[in-house]
Amino acid sequence: MPTSLRLHSLKPRPGSRHRVKRLGCGESSGHGKTSGKGHKGQKARSGGSIRLGFEGGQMPLIRRLPKRGFNNAAFKVTYAPVNVVELEKLSVSGVIDEAALRKAGLVNGTWHGVKVLGDGDVTKKLSIKVHAVSGSAREKIEKAGGSIELVAGKVYPARNSAKQAAAAKQKPKTQPKA
Repeated sequence: MPTSLRLHSLKPRPGSRHRVKRLGCGESSGHGKTSGKGHKGQKARSGGSIRLGFEGGQMPLIRRLPKRGFNNAAFKVTYAPVNVVELEKLSVSGVIDEAALRKAGLVNGTWHGVKVLGDGDVTKKLSIKVHAVSGSAREKIEKAGGSIELVAGKVYPARNSAKQAAAAKQKPKTQPKA
């Protein structure tokens, strides 16, 4: 082994690199003719792969089992988290809203809104317009003389909203004049 390691003398450990299986390179390669795919059939063809959970046309297990219960995942509201310490570092004048946070690179991706969290300290007077704010963040921002305005985010209709809408459309009953 060389006494000093240099870029030109680097080599992988012996036995760590294995030769590539050379498929379809003649009979003498050991992987010629059918290239390890056997004879005929779906899996021998090009593009012949079957999806996960496929059971050969039999009704799959996932469809045989009964579905029960309710999953609330479709109604989950997720907020992009932003800490007050990150807002402190921002050099944005005026109101700090979601657009300003996205421009600054603090919020990326798809979210239902922005939530300010209370990690860190605030010394600046901040004017913030977001969808949600934690209690500690609200306390810190207001203590520094800042203001918080909450914006309506994703709103789900009430369970009996169709009844309420129908009731609102009806004309109120007028009482006869005396």
